[in-house]
Amino acid sequence: RQLPIGEHATLYFEDALTMQYQVQEMLRLERMFEPEPIQEELDVYNPLIPDGHNWKATFMVEYGDVDERRRMLAKLVGIEKKVWLQVEGCDKVFPIANEDLDRETGDKTSAVHFLRFELTPQMIAAAKGGAALHAGIDHAHYREAVVVPEAVRASLVTDLA
Repeated sequence: RQLPIGEHATLYFEDALTMQYQVQEMLRLERMFEPEPIQEELDVYNPLIPDGHNWKATFMVEYGDVDERRRMLAKLVGIEKKVWLQVEGCDKVFPIANEDLDRETGDKTSAVHFLRFELTPQMIAAAKGGAALHAGIDHAHYREAVVVPEAVRASLVTDLA
């Protein structure tokens, strides 16, 4: 459920299982065993699970070199709004980004963003019918487009109602 878009950007698509693993890991690391704090963690992570009409992903801008990362995050302000998915034969879908909080300042963006791609009934039907899926980024300083590999596409289709 990982989709590299070029060399320095990756979408990590979330689902119930990925969220379960993240919550379990957090509970283990923080040694939480009481029902109330466990429920609080579930309440935080459950909104990241697709609802059958969308895909949800963690979007990461990935530069290994610290100086290059700092320089590029300054150039890539707004990149999270320029990521797109496209079911073949349908319009591109740009995400609703960072519903939890603003992750950029006027002079730099964050390396991590949370994205929700809302799909129309026609897009859902086409995707479930086997239509190819494309993804890309249309930012002035980062332009890439890829065909979503069949294994990832097939997994994403299982998120749809």
